[in-house]
Amino acid sequence: MENKEAVAACLVALDGALFKALAEPARIDILRVLILHGRQDVGSVAAQVPQDRSVVARHLRTLELAGLLRASSEGRHTFYEIDGAGVVRQLESLLALFRQLAPSCCP
Repeated sequence: MENKEAVAACLVALDGALFKALAEPARIDILRVLILHGRQDVGSVAAQVPQDRSVVARHLRTLELAGLLRASSEGRHTFYEIDGAGVVRQLESLLALFRQLAPSCCP
């Protein structure tokens, strides 16, 4: 990948769903709950954070779309858990992009 392509790819990554999802403190709190307590439904997560259930549901969906969580439905409940493999893939991809860019922008 040429330098211009590496720069463009890094800028896209920095403006992507992963960083946008992580930029919201309420989502970090939700991730903390799931890391500490494992798989939970929306109501269980909402009981542990100050946001309303509907707001928590939207945050969970954003985190899922960003590839940080996995969702599964059981009856009327949707359960969320950290998608460890998905997070690792995203971080490895970012690391590869920055490795390509670093020699030319940040030696």
